[in-house]
Amino acid sequence: MTNILDFDLIELKNWMNTNGEKEFRAKQVFDCIYKYVWDFDEMANIPKATKEKLKKAFYIGIPSLVTSFSSLDGSTEKYLLKFQDGNMIECVVMKYNYGNSICVSTQVGCRMGCKFCASTIDGLVRNITSGEILSQVILAQKTINERISNIVLMGSGEPLDNFENVIKFINLVNAEYGLNIGQRHITISTSGIVPKIYELADKKLQSTLAISLHAPNDSARKEIMPIANKYSIEQLLNSCNYYIEKTNKRISFEYSLVKGINDNEKNALELAKLIKGMLCHVNLIPVNKVTEKNYEKPSKEAIRKFAYILKENGIECTVRKEMGSDINAACGQLRRDFIKENETRC
Repeated sequence: MTNILDFDLIELKNWMNTNGEKEFRAKQVFDCIYKYVWDFDEMANIPKATKEKLKKAFYIGIPSLVTSFSSLDGSTEKYLLKFQDGNMIECVVMKYNYGNSICVSTQVGCRMGCKFCASTIDGLVRNITSGEILSQVILAQKTINERISNIVLMGSGEPLDNFENVIKFINLVNAEYGLNIGQRHITISTSGIVPKIYELADKKLQSTLAISLHAPNDSARKEIMPIANKYSIEQLLNSCNYYIEKTNKRISFEYSLVKGINDNEKNALELAKLIKGMLCHVNLIPVNKVTEKNYEKPSKEAIRKFAYILKENGIECTVRKEMGSDINAACGQLRRDFIKENETRC
């Protein structure tokens, strides 16, 4: 059977027509799903005969909530979710004064191999479909009983390694009949798959592109990000400039600060020189501790000094507010801990 959330409204209307049903039933079905009716039998405005056809063709792919954690300050909630095939992923809801944001996963696991990330330790299991990405937002919104207004594709997985599903997800979540979250409120993160950045630029979406840079030169970047062995920083920045030219959107460079690796004054000066003049912003991220890794976040003074050097050299930057460190909110940690714990019990 097919996950009905992988269908958009036009596709479901076509299915209705093909199966002898009125096409307006398609919107009725989606109206029910977005009002958290996730059982075809409970859709009061759908005829019984139509329900029977739907049940034979589709399932409503909302994942089950395995466990959840709330940070001590109440600003962050992390969910471990299980799909119908038993695979698990994580998403994180962050509550700001301007609204609620969600960080969603785009793959089960990841094959990028970034050294400071827990989600890539066991490699890639599979891609997540467009409807499965969407289901994370729907479930989280129901769970907090508040609207989610911003989406970050920065959870487990590399979004541009699951390109078609990510693009369709953006169209689905942007649809007026659904959650109606504007493209400007969506951020797509990538470790730097250069050809896909060009392809994304040509689509001229209004979403923000976030580049996981994490080092100011190729040799340092290769130490922590295997993708740097395939695409140089020069190639990456060329694709970023193309994206800026095509979309007129500012690029966000994500820079995880790791103690003793990429956090000294020389690194800051080199980074400032590298991106000076670009329409960009740097998001400094004190690295979260990962049990299997030895990386540590720098001191507050080192972080402050790094940011100061960037600003003094004309680079806009912010230090990401730490949210959810007490609930292992970094990518992949909760899923991995759960799997290890259950393996031990067996």
